[in-house]
Parts: sequence; structure tokens; C-alpha cells
Amino acid sequence: MAGFENNKLNEDYRDWKRKTTIFLCSQGISLFGSSLVAYAIIWYITLKTTSGSMMTISIIMSFLPQVLISMFAGVWADRYNRKHIIMLSDGLVAVSTLILAIFFFIGYKKLWLIFAVSAIRSIGSGIQSPAVSAILPQFVPKDKLMKVNGIKGSIQSLITLLSPAAGGVLLTMYSVEVSFFVDVITAAIAISIMTSLKAGKHIDFAAGNEFESISDLKKGFIYINNNKLIKNLLIYYVFFFLLVSPAAFLTPLMVARSFGGEIWRLTLNEILFSGGAVLGGIIISSWGGFKSHMKTIAVSCFGFGVCTVLLGFSPNFIFFLIAMGMAGIFVPIFNAVESVMIQESVEHTMQGRVFGIIEIFAVGLMPVGMLFYGPIADIIRIENILIITGLLIAALACVIFKNNKQ
Repeated sequence: MAGFENNKLNEDYRDWKRKTTIFLCSQGISLFGSSLVAYAIIWYITLKTTSGSMMTISIIMSFLPQVLISMFAGVWADRYNRKHIIMLSDGLVAVSTLILAIFFFIGYKKLWLIFAVSAIRSIGSGIQSPAVSAILPQFVPKDKLMKVNGIKGSIQSLITLLSPAAGGVLLTMYSVEVSFFVDVITAAIAISIMTSLKAGKHIDFAAGNEFESISDLKKGFIYINNNKLIKNLLIYYVFFFLLVSPAAFLTPLMVARSFGGEIWRLTLNEILFSGGAVLGGIIISSWGGFKSHMKTIAVSCFGFGVCTVLLGFSPNFIFFLIAMGMAGIFVPIFNAVESVMIQESVEHTMQGRVFGIIEIFAVGLMPVGMLFYGPIADIIRIENILIITGLLIAALACVIFKNNKQ
């Protein structure tokens, strides 16, 4: 009898590992293509316009639709098959990118078209993100969530490390639309891999159950308001993502203005940041963080703030790259711990809505911040903006640490 139980446990263990491998491979391939397009769009606008205002419009069109759709995407992730949601959203992004590629290929290269397709891609990302975050606990044991989220972060960072290099090569050797076609191909591969994943149902519905998205979204807000841990996390998110916008979006523009607008400089900027993020993912996957998740978040937040200040004080491009690499270390630590906190403390039937609401603030506040930072970047030096926001991020980390002790 004991032998049978041990065999069953070993079988279950191998099963969740197999499902995790399928999921991570699919998402990794999808991310690679999406990253190519993201870098291609950013660099295309940066090199063609060198305008903070144009960059702001691009960022708003890339994130605002995601925020708006996230209000309901979390509900859908709790109501419908999360695997199917992930596959359908990948398909939507691929089709919109294919349309953009075709227009560019025939010579119609207008900024408004890039903005429009960016908005459609943003909708796809907004639909997919809560489902991706909420699906892991359906087949990953609770005690393995930190490790899997850390590995997931490392893979994402590694792909983000490789994609700007690949994008730089493509933009140097070919036209920008080639990267668009690559994204379409990788999306098709990712969807085909995802079809073999059997994640199981996370909730059962009675026949004829009416879908009431507004009511369910309201229940999500009520749930967060009654959960002190998640409520505090959301408050910290509001301030953090308002302050992180310059480091996230204005550094390519800073490189072009202060060090030179060559493709290889923009590529190295992304490679060093992603390289640090790969290391950060490995660290959190093997270490697991402090016993208090909030303490780990506070430390990673403080480290990112200090690195942001160093970016502003960069006397040369080498120093800037080192600071970018250091900043990258703290991002996957922050993200992995945040995901695990929700996956561990929120019941499965509410995780889609909680992740969706968190995403509304996490994603929405960054372009809102750029409404202020973008025009300001055309008036004062980006370096000064980074120094001020970096100091404020470090101060926020001290507040998180103090509140956590209390």
C-alpha cells in the first residue's frame, strides 16, 4: 500500500513538472516574438522622432487598452478556461501584428498605424496576463510556486536578454517588418504547444449560469479591501509604478540623447538590464526570499531605487550599463514574490480577478506617469528625473519595511 502511494506521488510530481515545462515553453516562445516587436516599435519611434511626446503616445497606446480590458479580463480568467483565454489572446496579438507587417511591407509606414496596432496588442496582453498568473496554481504544488515563478522570471528575462540582440541584428540587416513576421510565427508555435497542456478546471458552473462581469468585478474589489495583505500590496503598487515610469520608458531616449542613437547602444541597454534580470530570477528561485514576503519586496524596491539614482548620475555609457544590469536584478525578485503572495493567500476562484485588478494599477499607472514625465523630458534632462524618482522609490521601500515590522 505504501509502495502504491509513493508511486502515485512520484507520478503526480512528474505530471506537474511536465505541465509546467509545456506552459513555460509556450509562454517563452510567445514572449520572444512579442519582445522583438516591442523593441522594434520603441527603437523605430526613438530613432525616427527622438521625441519624448511621441514616445509618450506610443506608451499610452501600448498600455491604456490593457488597463481598460484588465477590468474584465480578471473576471474572464475566473469564469472561463484559462488555457483557452491564453491561446485566443495570443492569436489576437498575432493577427494584429500580421496586419502591421503587411502594411509596412507594401510601404505604408505611418506612426498612427503603429499606435493602432499597439493598442490591439495591448488588449491581447491585458486579456492574457491575469490568466497566465492565475493558471499556475492549477497544476503547480503550493510549496513549488516560488521556485516556478522564479524560473518563469529567469526564462522571461533570458528571452528579453536575447530578443534585443536578435532585434538589433534584424533591424541592422533587414527592415523593421521582418521582426513583425517573426512574432506571427512564434505566436503560432506557442499556441500549438499550449494545446497539449491539460490544466484542469479551476471552478465548476451550473448550467445556464449568467455571466455578470460588473458584479464579479465588484466582488473582486470587495475581496481585496477585506484582505489586508493584498490591500497593502496594492497601495504600495500605486506609488511604485507611478515612480518607476522614467526608468522603464525614458532610458532608451536618454541613451539616444546622451550617449548616441546607434542601434548597438540601445541593444546593449536592454541586454544588460535583461542579464541582471536573469540573475535575479535565479537568485529568488534558489533563495526563496525572506520569511516575510513584504520584507523581500521592500529590499528589492530599495535596490531598484538606488540603481535608478545611479542611472541619473551616469558619467559615461559604461557606468550606465553597469547600473542598468544592477537594476535588472531586483525586478524578477519583486515580481516573483508579488505573484506568490497572491497565489498563496487568494483562493483559486478569485485569483483571476485579483491579478486583473492588480494589473489595472500596475500597468495603468505607468502610462499615466508618462503623461507627466514624457513632456517634462523634453524640457529638463532625463538624468535629473531618474535621480528624483529613484530617491522616492528608495523612500517608499523604507515605508514598506517600517510598516511590515509594525
